[in-house]
Amino acid sequence: MVFRRILALVALLIAAGACTPGSNSPLQTAAPAGASSGSGTLPPEVEKTVGPVYSSPALQALVDRVGQKVVTGGNIAGSFRFYVLDQPLPNAHALLPGYVFVTRGLLALIDDEAELAAALGHELGHVVLRHAAERERARRGVMDAAVDAAMVSGSVTVGRSVAREGMLKLRRYSREQELEADRVGVGYVVSAGYRGDAMVTLVEKLRRQSQLEDRLIGQMPDPGDQPSAMSTHPATNERLAALREIASTAAPGLSDRASYLAAIDGMSVDDSAAEGFVRGTAFLHPTMRLAFEAPRDFRLFNDHDGVLGVGRDRSLMYFSCRDEAVPGSLADWLRDKLKPTPSDIQTTEIGGVEAAIGSRPRGSDTGVGQLRYVIVRRDKGLCFFNLLSEGPDRDRRIEVLVAAARSFHSLSAAEAAALRPYRLGVIAPAGASAASLAQRMAYGDFKLERLLVLNGVDTAAELARRSPVKIVEP
Repeated sequence: MVFRRILALVALLIAAGACTPGSNSPLQTAAPAGASSGSGTLPPEVEKTVGPVYSSPALQALVDRVGQKVVTGGNIAGSFRFYVLDQPLPNAHALLPGYVFVTRGLLALIDDEAELAAALGHELGHVVLRHAAERERARRGVMDAAVDAAMVSGSVTVGRSVAREGMLKLRRYSREQELEADRVGVGYVVSAGYRGDAMVTLVEKLRRQSQLEDRLIGQMPDPGDQPSAMSTHPATNERLAALREIASTAAPGLSDRASYLAAIDGMSVDDSAAEGFVRGTAFLHPTMRLAFEAPRDFRLFNDHDGVLGVGRDRSLMYFSCRDEAVPGSLADWLRDKLKPTPSDIQTTEIGGVEAAIGSRPRGSDTGVGQLRYVIVRRDKGLCFFNLLSEGPDRDRRIEVLVAAARSFHSLSAAEAAALRPYRLGVIAPAGASAASLAQRMAYGDFKLERLLVLNGVDTAAELARRSPVKIVEP
């Protein structure tokens, strides 16, 4: 999925020598009064690992009911608990002992209880097949072999080569495990009484979402979804072919679409207020009361540690904040804290407060183009932008990124209070065209494409045959 590539871009930007958030990075703040953090539901050590659950007892009850039905129908040994995580990206995973999670983002894509059962069944398949433990043993074996090779040969390069070859084999092994979890998961879904093709329709929805994400950052989707050598997942076409063969012999079963859609009606499809909101090219944080505007061709990706912006030309900007007292000037902080020491350090003001801007020294062995650091004093800490531009237009482009960083400003109490998360609505189209429904979508672009993906269809004609339909409203 595109988010894995985004994480790789973050790693590139940080590896280039950028400022990095400390463990006390406050970009994810405490939940506002009246919001549930889920701390009373998940043990603190589990919540620290996976994040808070979504504060909807009805949705939590739905997911647990379907999960327990899959466990019972599949005659799966052990005790399991199922939760909805308060995250907008579509995902599901399991955590020992016996925790299985789906995100709000995945629930928004799913169309009925059968697909929810498929997502949970796949994760239960990983647990029953002990894939996590097997992967960890294999990983340790690869690293031990690499260390041994380096010691015997006396060459770190040889050790690295062995490690790389071993990790490639491990990733191919992981792809085989995904297919195994699919096969086992389908059996659980059917045994629980749900339709046997639910895993097929779920994977098709995930493929549409992945292709839309590619388009959002200006990348042409690969219709074959072929995995690279580094991929841990099988190609979607390969996965779907295997699933369709299995589903062709499965008996029809329940879908329970109406009750499922009624349960997710009104669910947030946004980040929480404690994480801040992406609105087009703007990022606004109502709890911290700050905002900035990225260049017009950028896509912003919000995570609890920071906000990553990706330009059409693959220019990057990374924003975060940290609670760190800076007693002296920010220019001195740049000189003392960053290595190699930035050049051309300027003191300035951004948003009416002290700021400093520095450049990566020319000739540094970074393998990247123009790099700038922009530091802004904020309350008891600081916020920073790491800006990177490559390519023939990098000199002009880096100035555009610096100008974007200079848009950083505080929000008034009224501006912060007016910010609300986008929510999913389930409506009867009543003869409305796909184009008119798309205009109701809260987003500024790709309205029709987002509407079709949300409803699991490829064309407006297919959407016209569905009722009710899902839309995203302000």
